[in-house]
Amino acid sequence: MKAIIDTSSLLSLVRYYLPFDNHGILFNLIRKKIEIGEIVILDAVLQECRFVSKKIVVNNLTYLIDKEFQKTFQVPVKTDELIPLAPQRFLNMLKNQFAIPGQLKRLTDAEFEVQKSRFLESADAKMIMHCQYMMKDFPDEDVFIVTEESNSENDLKLFKKIPAICQTLEISVLDLPELLSKFSELDLGFNFKK
Repeated sequence: MKAIIDTSSLLSLVRYYLPFDNHGILFNLIRKKIEIGEIVILDAVLQECRFVSKKIVVNNLTYLIDKEFQKTFQVPVKTDELIPLAPQRFLNMLKNQFAIPGQLKRLTDAEFEVQKSRFLESADAKMIMHCQYMMKDFPDEDVFIVTEESNSENDLKLFKKIPAICQTLEISVLDLPELLSKFSELDLGFNFKK
């Protein structure tokens, strides 16, 4: 299994899960999964984590910015030269399938080109493009994108949210609880009385 995780899921992890991880079980498991490449952190995602919510992600998952950890485990994955797997097809889909028609109508061709370039440099687009390569390179593995986004409206943004784009591209999407449920070795010691 390989899972590319986004900023929103990392935020949820440190806000809502790690505060209850009194023995560091989840903290260490996430670290181990990153070390062995089951959880993939892209440079664009890590960059976002440095600027959102008062750096809560990098302040709690300090190994993500530790130079020795980065060097040893090749974290984060570099995406500065990443291009779509099928560039022409992907670019056509950007305008014809991934753009929200109501928002697209409001833009001139030049404005659309600017927005398209911004999107292609975004963490969302890089996660999607990198996931396509991973699906090609690891055909026998389950490959996912982990995000807390939903298919709901996109707050007047030009492009659809990650789950909607992934559905079109046949990329599997999980949220954080679904990802954690895939880790059979995870036992946080919660005992619920029936």
